[in-house]
Amino acid sequence: MVFSNIVVAVDGSTASQEAVDHAVDLARHSNAVLTGIFILDSQWPDFIGNDWQSSKGARQGFLDHIRVEQEEQAAAARAQFESASGGLEHATFHVHAGDPTDVLIEQANSDKTDLLITSRRVFQVSGRPSLKALGTTLARKALRPILLLP
Repeated sequence: MVFSNIVVAVDGSTASQEAVDHAVDLARHSNAVLTGIFILDSQWPDFIGNDWQSSKGARQGFLDHIRVEQEEQAAAARAQFESASGGLEHATFHVHAGDPTDVLIEQANSDKTDLLITSRRVFQVSGRPSLKALGTTLARKALRPILLLP
């Protein structure tokens, strides 16, 4: 099967390295456009809620910590993608914001995506615990081909 547009979820961790390596190999063999994506998880404020026993400053401090952690992770993801895709003529990296599950489902169902490649453990470094069901949700809701790695 030949693909012309491959999207790979990248988070800079060892969890996404195998996915990136597969995506790069497939892009090389298919002469495909390869897009790496990182997703800044914007759902943390809703996930932690407003019922903190401590001050508002503690909640905001936690959210600021998560934001900085995700920005650092986005930079690591970009470096991981660029290192792996070096030499590919049509490789780009994008950072999206939103719910990682929703963004990946949107990517998987896009008519511009021939194949979405990801790991079941992607975005768990600083992701919400609910992201542990990402692989199952993608397998259930993706309308286009996905390659889901451990």
